[in-house]
Amino acid sequence: MLRSLHSGLAMFWENLRMSVANIRQNRLRSSLTILGILIGVTAVIALITTVNGVSSSISSSFTSMGAGSLSVSITGSDLKSGLSREDLEELTQIEYVEGIVPSVSLNARVSKGQNYESSVSIAGRNAYWFSINEDALSRGRAINVLDEESMNSVCLIDSEMVETFFYGEDPLEQMLYIDGNEFLVIGIFDSEGDTSISGMMGGTPSILIPYTTANRLNNTTLITAFTVYTQGPSYAEGVMTQMESILDAMFSYEEDCYEITTMESIESTMEEMLSMISALLAGIASIALLVGGIGIMNMMLTSVTERTVEIGLKKALGAKPGQIQSQFLMESFLLSLAGGVIGVVLGLLLSGILCNAMGTGFAISYGAIALGVGFSAVVGILFGWAPARKASKLNPIEALRRT
Repeated sequence: MLRSLHSGLAMFWENLRMSVANIRQNRLRSSLTILGILIGVTAVIALITTVNGVSSSISSSFTSMGAGSLSVSITGSDLKSGLSREDLEELTQIEYVEGIVPSVSLNARVSKGQNYESSVSIAGRNAYWFSINEDALSRGRAINVLDEESMNSVCLIDSEMVETFFYGEDPLEQMLYIDGNEFLVIGIFDSEGDTSISGMMGGTPSILIPYTTANRLNNTTLITAFTVYTQGPSYAEGVMTQMESILDAMFSYEEDCYEITTMESIESTMEEMLSMISALLAGIASIALLVGGIGIMNMMLTSVTERTVEIGLKKALGAKPGQIQSQFLMESFLLSLAGGVIGVVLGLLLSGILCNAMGTGFAISYGAIALGVGFSAVVGILFGWAPARKASKLNPIEALRRT
């Protein structure tokens, strides 16, 4: 038993030594073969790790926007096409509701003196929005309840608007014209500080005004979209049930007048989409691994042809077919594994660069690493099997005739 084990280990190390020696002897050909596997593994690791980083960043964004939030879209009925300010106040009274942020937006012409921008993105906000996005306000004051109730013509602008209309000046307490209406600049905001669902789903506006004022500019008094913030994820289901009951009554129990989407369902949908994209990209990148496997097979078949005499001598000296086969399989496995390991390192480096460029989090995916290395090793064995089998079946007499 011990003698058999010792013999097996000796054979393994001998095959390993000879495989390494043959790979080193054919450096250029071996490098080109490894390159095929390397490119495939690099692509798989980089794509999966980058998508995972994007997924983690999106999950963090949803969490920061408030787990348990509800997004409500109003399609309306023939009698009621949207909700009034009083309707929103009634919904705010639901137990465990912390606040509601209406979503009102428009594009308008903004001007000051001779300077103007023809289509500027403007969003209507309320006082509660600023309470959950404290980091959004850079200077000045936020929109308050009095601004909402009085539909005051006040606005906050971002840094781009400051550069465009107030270069070298202090914009606070100065005037801007939005579609010919005079607005007082009361603050400067940072769009990156917006962690609300309205900010993510509604895009990045350049100017913020009271939502009631935005409705006035849109010639309406009704709200058709808003976000409800609950006291926590555990309350979302109960709040949604109560809200459905109130909304049903508001729309006289007509069907399809509104749609309520939970933050968890949005996040789940996003994760499913990213998983599908990740699988698709990994599948496409795996084609490079198959091409690399074909390269390994080609090299090993060439190696068998070149080493026919060597194989014949070994068989004449008593080498068994299994020993010949294991040697060639070992060589194929080492080539593929080398490409896999180098590909993992390059893939992680490339993924780190991509994540940094996109501003997303970087998280090492051990599953992707296992997939890359494992797949490369399997490719080496599968595509090396046929050449190894061919070598093991060579007739020693026919092989020695070629000397």
